[in-house]
Amino acid sequence: MMRLRTSRKAWALPKQESSIAPPHVWSNADQDPVPPEKWTWTGWTFTQYWLSDLVTVSTWSAASSAYASGLSATDTVTLTLVAALCNAIPTVLNGAVGADLHIAFPVAIRASYGTYFAYFCVASRAMLALFWFGIQSSYGGQCVTAIITAIWPSYTNLPNHLPKSAAITTQGMVSYAVYHVIQTPFLFIPTHKLQYMFIFKSMLVPPMALAMVIWISVKAGGGDAIFKQPPTVHGSERAWLWLMNMTSITGGFSTLAVNISDFSRFSKKPGSPVWQLPMIPLFKVITGLFGIIAAGASKNLYGTILWSPLEIIAQWQGSSGGRAAAFFCGSLWLLAQICNNVSANSVSFANDAVTILPKWINIKRGMIMCILLGGWALCPWIIIESGTTFLSFMGAYAIFMAPIAGILCCDYWIIKKRKYDVPALFDPKGIYYYKLGTNWRALLCNLLVIVPLLPGLAHAVTPDNVSIDTGLQHLYAINYLYGFSLSFVLYFALNYFWPDRETLVPAVVPGVVSHFNAIDSDLEADVSSEGLKQFSTTPKI
Repeated sequence: MMRLRTSRKAWALPKQESSIAPPHVWSNADQDPVPPEKWTWTGWTFTQYWLSDLVTVSTWSAASSAYASGLSATDTVTLTLVAALCNAIPTVLNGAVGADLHIAFPVAIRASYGTYFAYFCVASRAMLALFWFGIQSSYGGQCVTAIITAIWPSYTNLPNHLPKSAAITTQGMVSYAVYHVIQTPFLFIPTHKLQYMFIFKSMLVPPMALAMVIWISVKAGGGDAIFKQPPTVHGSERAWLWLMNMTSITGGFSTLAVNISDFSRFSKKPGSPVWQLPMIPLFKVITGLFGIIAAGASKNLYGTILWSPLEIIAQWQGSSGGRAAAFFCGSLWLLAQICNNVSANSVSFANDAVTILPKWINIKRGMIMCILLGGWALCPWIIIESGTTFLSFMGAYAIFMAPIAGILCCDYWIIKKRKYDVPALFDPKGIYYYKLGTNWRALLCNLLVIVPLLPGLAHAVTPDNVSIDTGLQHLYAINYLYGFSLSFVLYFALNYFWPDRETLVPAVVPGVVSHFNAIDSDLEADVSSEGLKQFSTTPKI
């Protein structure tokens, strides 16, 4: 027992003096509002961020998988655009919380969910970040395979000593391990300095992706024929397949619509996140279009649809010139996967872990946990074994993220009118405690939205074992639009008829003094004497 206590004490972090949390609350600097000297993200940074997040193997593969499901190329481009708008609008709206108040998502969500129920959102987001971290790492391992094979072709014939049930070969496992060795140092770059990595990637990866599409289109005799091919499904089946694929592609980035504040809190100006509104659809549609064109061309060229750019690269390994191209393109796709994992997954999980266990975890420890749990314990290579599994996974986790995004958006913009008491967000017994640490309005919204989708989720994951009504299948096919819209409307209605007046503060009580007027030039004059008193007793950054 004494050894256990000593071990716990050794692992515990030294208690830091928070700039904003009450003295009795265990916190650390990673949770505090971002100080002005770290407000480095501009509109251009957000452009580079989404270029980093969207020009990836997964974005390419998601669109081409939709095309492979039987829809036409035009259908797939259209649904990708709609999915991008479904991502972009809530991402911009929820990003305003971080840009205005410089607080992370795990802190901001307390205003709408309550002190304790907020942990449900944080834990859900953390788990999904782990899954997505592993998926992107699996693609990274495939990039490593292409690179090593280009150098040593005999790597292709590496004997396999793993059973078929493992869903990965010995070669794949070696490549996966090498990928993690390469990726790990990048995970510890501070968030406010990530823009340099984004710039480097944006200069190299998009031109390479475009070159791949041009090459395979020319080899296949042009890309026009792809858009002239009719869909293989028709009528209502085509319509519901369109909606299902749209929801799946939306689900792939639904998490960022929730936790974008983890990044927007570093904004130099409150309006910087608005740049995401045109950039997300632009980059998502272009990358998806690359995947669609390449998938159609690969069918003409190789006789089968190759729904990943890495599968195309694998076809080049037969000649010295092809090996050189495979090495170059594989290296750049590797860079793309690393940038995406750093910017979208590891940082998000680390922020969530810090909030859940601030006494034991800081950002660096959170990164290590992300590697061990998301990279290895969850066996992500099983998820991407086939295109059907991949689409089912992306569609599945939107059912949890959509209501959170809708409630957060409604609470900040409509209910609270962009007026949060930031110091109170750091006080477990403050005004955002509600009752028993839970805002019953948010709890009811989540139950009403998620429960009807659970049969559809079970059927999507295990269709052979679960049979459900056609209506429930169709509801699941539009789960993101349904979840975001219904939660937004329900949360508004519940707050309209049963408001929590204590949380409706008359003006912003900020956690960072500088740029106070940037939120609203008229707010400073409206701060109540009670709000000023509370703000004046809070240590300032």
